[in-house]
Amino acid sequence: MEWNWQRPDWPAFQWDSSRIAPAEEQFLLGAGVVIGSVKHLGQDERQALVVELMSTEAVTTSRIEGEILNRDNVQSSIQKELGLAVDGRRATAAESGIAAMMVDLYRSFAEPLTEARLFAWHRMVTSGRTDLADVGQYRTGTRPMQVVSGRIGAPRVHFEAPPAASVPAEMRRFLAWFNRTTTGGSAPVPAVTRAGVAHLYFESIHPFEDGNGRIGRAIAEKAIAQSAGQPILLALATAILTRQKSYYEALERANKRNELTEWLAWFGDVALQAQGQSTLQVEFLIHKTKLLDRLRGQINERQQKAILRVFKEGPEGFVGGLSAGNYSRITGVSPATTTRDLADLVKKGALMRSGERKRARYWLDFPMA
Repeated sequence: MEWNWQRPDWPAFQWDSSRIAPAEEQFLLGAGVVIGSVKHLGQDERQALVVELMSTEAVTTSRIEGEILNRDNVQSSIQKELGLAVDGRRATAAESGIAAMMVDLYRSFAEPLTEARLFAWHRMVTSGRTDLADVGQYRTGTRPMQVVSGRIGAPRVHFEAPPAASVPAEMRRFLAWFNRTTTGGSAPVPAVTRAGVAHLYFESIHPFEDGNGRIGRAIAEKAIAQSAGQPILLALATAILTRQKSYYEALERANKRNELTEWLAWFGDVALQAQGQSTLQVEFLIHKTKLLDRLRGQINERQQKAILRVFKEGPEGFVGGLSAGNYSRITGVSPATTTRDLADLVKKGALMRSGERKRARYWLDFPMA
């Protein structure tokens, strides 16, 4: 099997720009919508949006690698890193580490990508790990770096990365390419194309013993933010998680050649989906702000507690909708009080109702819900 880095044209990647152009144009228009929408938010709402998007991406990018983190702990760590209010939660090393990387990515988006920053990110994403030989540096082992599946006696090799001895030189070439292709660089590349190539290029080298997926997706986010000229947070990992199987299949196909049109077309679709999800989060936060402003002084503490809990579930709301039982557990009130409170929230336009009696379910009056 010949891998992309073993071919004579490595890493002179080629692609058909005309195939990617529609996605680039749509992404550019979408970026303007997101930026315009964010301008309608106050400072507190903007901070809430940043924390929300960062915590979601941190948890999701880890989940893609099979690591399940506590979202509230990650969010608390991000707030601490940003110097916002701290609730005293105690996060694990993995939770605080990925939070630190997301905040550093957000703050340093405009800076060139350097070896020192990659090493710092690696220390963050592997925080607390005691099973790795190489932390905060490129891998040094002599065994092949392979992505495999199947039985121990008959493994299937999905990809093999360059040997460790060649990684430093490969990474110097990658970093030079990344920094000259940014907006204002000597060889600028459009946003989605640059992010897609950067992600595949980095994953093909697979420079670290572990954590390459999380860092590779962070590099793609950095590429997008640099092209936008501001720290846009794209729901990239969230979009990839919904297509996780096809993500690995697309990477595997692309790892065998250096003509990337098929990979970039796939990545462009995911980038647009990610942008749509980010836009939805912005619109959801605007809806939340307007609704709470309108209801101020019109609802009791129980109702406000329940509404805030529903908002915490995000645009999709509770799976299957908010039930009377959910409301009673959230507020600690009797069924009779629950019925009155919910009916009042429907009357005031805070919630919509579907079904009757025990099958009644309540939803935020938001298009996604």
